[in-house]
Amino acid sequence: MVAAVALLVACGPQVQTASAPVPAAVTATTVQVPLRTATATASESTLPAKLGDAEYWKLENDISEPGGYFRIEDNYTSNEGEVGQLYTMLRETGVKGGVFMGVGPEQNFSYIAAIRPQMAFIVDIRRQAVMQHLMFKAMFELANDRADFISILFAKPRPGGIDTSTSIQNIWEAFRTVKTDSALATKNYARVVERLTKAHGFTFTEDESEKLKAVFYAFYAYGPAITTRGSGGGGFGGRSYDFSDLTGFATDASGATRSFLSSEDNYRYIKSLHERNLIVPVSGDFGGPKAIRAIGAYLADHHTHVSAFYVSNVEQYLDGDNKLQIFYGNVAALPVDSTSVFIRPYSMRRGGFGGPTRSLCPIAAFIKAANANMVPSNNAALACPTI
Repeated sequence: MVAAVALLVACGPQVQTASAPVPAAVTATTVQVPLRTATATASESTLPAKLGDAEYWKLENDISEPGGYFRIEDNYTSNEGEVGQLYTMLRETGVKGGVFMGVGPEQNFSYIAAIRPQMAFIVDIRRQAVMQHLMFKAMFELANDRADFISILFAKPRPGGIDTSTSIQNIWEAFRTVKTDSALATKNYARVVERLTKAHGFTFTEDESEKLKAVFYAFYAYGPAITTRGSGGGGFGGRSYDFSDLTGFATDASGATRSFLSSEDNYRYIKSLHERNLIVPVSGDFGGPKAIRAIGAYLADHHTHVSAFYVSNVEQYLDGDNKLQIFYGNVAALPVDSTSVFIRPYSMRRGGFGGPTRSLCPIAAFIKAANANMVPSNNAALACPTI
């Protein structure tokens, strides 16, 4: 539930970015970072079509902060069943292109599939989250299609009768009775490590290697029923969503399944970004001094902007740690335009938040409200006050 970024929309509206650096007077109770306006069009973006392995790894390391503490160390999956609804909301409201930012595990891929950004950054305070996304990266590159991806992730031999036209529900049904294979798990883990360290040349510390192994074998052990903390728990309203739920049965308001695995086209878009090293996971604190601002500087240097920033429920924790306004100061340093939005799934759970909420919240207008001291708490953020 914690960490990502995106690029420039085709219509080329004005891009707004905060003046940098944030004044020293910024505290946990005030943002006071004025937004700066600049003009840029999609054709002027200089984001790369592909990053070389060395360039990608340098970018990841340059942006990352040291891994930090989060209350939920193992965050294997989302527990946000709203992903299907938000997927279609993003499509219908025209949020597209640019650079996507997000946090947490697999749900980012579904939002990326909806928005189709040119590039993405996934920011999570836990270094383990970075290793999990690198595991996903290797698997997307190794898997030809959705069924191959599921087979590699869960060490289950691919059942017969599945092709690229098979619905995701039927794919999951075909895998339901397939037993996990320990020999296949050993083989797949070796393939993942080889892909990352030999084919790409990424170098890991001993601790990072152990985190990669732990995450891989968690998916092997729990299977498609894996949830946020492994087995059960982490849901809301008595419901705990697992990986198969979130990718195969998360529906929009019309009842249509929407996720990065709901169609072969969605899967291939994510696969293509990974193959070009354009989904960059970094370790960083939303209320920290470096990661988000470094991403902002990278986007500004490449004349582009954030199209969507998926924040999950991170603001809840930032509020408890008295870092909420520091986070908004960091966000103010990101280039955005009039269509850029925060994605807040928890705003769809209206009970207990004391009034109306808004799930897709305009970033620029919200930051102006934060500057005016209109966002004192997480509950206020869910209401999305704007100026």
